[in-house]
Amino acid sequence: MDSATPAPLLAVLDRKETITQKARAVLASLPWRTQTVDDGREIIPEGSRASECCLLLEGMAANMRYLANGDRQLTTLHVPGDFLDLHGLFLKVLDHGVLALTDCQVAAVRHDDLRRAALEHPEISDLIGTRIARGSAIQSMWIVCMGRKDPVRRIGHLVCEICLRLGAPRLGDGYRFEFPVTQAELADLAGLSVVHTNRALQELRSTGFVAWQGANVIIRNWSSLASFAGFDQTYLGLGRGTA
Repeated sequence: MDSATPAPLLAVLDRKETITQKARAVLASLPWRTQTVDDGREIIPEGSRASECCLLLEGMAANMRYLANGDRQLTTLHVPGDFLDLHGLFLKVLDHGVLALTDCQVAAVRHDDLRRAALEHPEISDLIGTRIARGSAIQSMWIVCMGRKDPVRRIGHLVCEICLRLGAPRLGDGYRFEFPVTQAELADLAGLSVVHTNRALQELRSTGFVAWQGANVIIRNWSSLASFAGFDQTYLGLGRGTA
């Protein structure tokens, strides 16, 4: 791992939060280290005893849990600017792992250094609390979607969420962004089989609200897709890039 430069780290944080110059300086001064993780590799192993917190700078990653029979469930998607394991500050053993869904770059800082900064600077403590609360809200919404939404609306809801979390550029009434996950990974994220995922994608495309080719996603009509999927962005708590 190499020493991280503050610029990319603060750039991704700036997309998520409004950070004062003082807090920026404190965060930049922490001894961050960067690491590149290849697509398909574990960034954080399930059951590990974490001593660092990781921030995703580039790429996409997901929380994962393995069942006794080897089946895998992806439980949360991470985009640049997300901390991958802030809860590790308070838990001795991580109850899940984090998987790189693309080539990723992460920045890590030791728990002791982050705790010290949070104790000395309440704004950083608030940022940590906000991030943990937001992650919990996203996880809760995913449970609702898996339990109560049909496959087409479940994937439509996920598309809306990722679009806003990425800060995708507006395109008329819609948005354009890259979502470089495989169909098998999308199935694991949505709690579906690959066959059902393929069928749901075809139905979603047939609405005309979304064009999806490979990693390229275009939301042609945001309001119609959000209404169709029952998407309400309140749970994301985003102050920027909202529709």
